Amino acid sequence: MKDLLPFLQNLRALDLLDILAVSFIIYRMLLIVQGTRAVQMLLGLGAMAALWWASNAYELHALSWLLQLFFDYLFILIIVLFQDQIKSALVSFGGTRFIGRASKGSLDQQIEEVVSACMSLSRERTGALIVFEKNHGLLNYSLTGTRLDARVHSDVLYALFQTRSPLHDGAVILFDGKIQSAGCFLPLSKSGDVDRHFGTRHRAALGISEVSDAVVVVVSEETGKIQICFNGEFSQAVDENSLRKGLRQRLLRFERGLQDPITSFGAHS
Repeated sequence: MKDLLPFLQNLRALDLLDILAVSFIIYRMLLIVQGTRAVQMLLGLGAMAALWWASNAYELHALSWLLQLFFDYLFILIIVLFQDQIKSALVSFGGTRFIGRASKGSLDQQIEEVVSACMSLSRERTGALIVFEKNHGLLNYSLTGTRLDARVHSDVLYALFQTRSPLHDGAVILFDGKIQSAGCFLPLSKSGDVDRHFGTRHRAALGISEVSDAVVVVVSEETGKIQICFNGEFSQAVDENSLRKGLRQRLLRFERGLQDPITSFGAHS
């Protein structure tokens, strides 16, 4: 305790601010990598660091030299390995995007149109994948599809996912009150613990939710079940009302007080 007194006496308010800033950055990074493959990579780097310490402690010169070369380029390796997480962190630190954000009334109308289309598709067991773009830009994924810039309407969404439509296999991305693109290709989840019963459509929903803050609605072609995917987790929408409220909770920040009527389960269940 006495050894801490000189340290505490010399501690300035700016030092506390410095510690809080670093702690906040580390905390945000841990939130971003939580539940992703990045956690396994971090554990791997930790194991290599422990091996490096042991090689130095027991004078294993060849192993120590090899690991020294590895850690000399650690900064570059971190950028390469964690590029998706770094992009997500930069977007988060950049703050909220106000330009192009839909108003509450407009977003409510979009939700109603999506709910109506999904219920029809669910009854017919027609697969669908609808993405609500939020703060993280998805333009690079929108460019993989066909640009529409059409008003969000249940009839249009229903028609896009019919098997006769040339765009039915891809995802529809909604942004700024419009159907921005259809037939888009999304990144598949890189997690090795994804339920083996998930098809490509569910893996794509999980993948885009792992690298962005998008809210995704998935209609299963096999069962007709509707699920919401957000932040790497699926939630089952048991009926029309639960789908509507589930989307409102995840899309409207000031609707946090609503009780979640849908059953949540992780991507690994």
